[in-house]
Amino acid sequence: MAKTKGGGTKKVCLPAAKVRSMSQSEKSSVVRAKRSAASKGDYKRSSKSNVKGARKKGATLRDWFEKENWVQVSNGKPCGASMKKPTACGASMKKSTPCWDGFIKKGLKKKGNRMVNNCVKIGGASMRKTTKGPGRTFFTSEEGAGMTKKGVSQYRKENPGSKLKTAVTGKVKPGSKAAKRRKSFCARSKGWTGERGKAARRRWKC
Repeated sequence: MAKTKGGGTKKVCLPAAKVRSMSQSEKSSVVRAKRSAASKGDYKRSSKSNVKGARKKGATLRDWFEKENWVQVSNGKPCGASMKKPTACGASMKKSTPCWDGFIKKGLKKKGNRMVNNCVKIGGASMRKTTKGPGRTFFTSEEGAGMTKKGVSQYRKENPGSKLKTAVTGKVKPGSKAAKRRKSFCARSKGWTGERGKAARRRWKC
């Protein structure tokens, strides 16, 4: 069989949400189909291995890779990561790696005064958001909203590198770290008009 121009690639990419919903056997099946096609020099794998629900109706190529966060099915790493141009003659090009192995980028989050990648564990159980029961992770609006100590602990476990802490609710010494945290929170939550937002500001004593 003659090789198709541009064929031979073994990479299979799908939206991260779709990859998380697939079983291990489904992942293996689609990866095997792609590798089989690549070994023959074909650009596309068999249509029999197509994954239903992978593409949203009307989505453009840009939507696929930027809004839907496509990753490699075989290892969960970003698909088509950009490469930086060398800054000097002979400088090597480095591949962009926004997250650790086993984690995928899911938008951005604020860290201090800058925005950083929000890396989420692939296939990991997400935090149970509830205001009821002994294992609750959030306070009710009547209690001041926000995360409980258990919720903060679980969030930090699921988001390595996070420095999230519980609310500053008691008396603080002027100039202390707690006082600075309260001042920072009150400043950035000034525009919160929802019920839980207002409750949180009262709890922080803004």
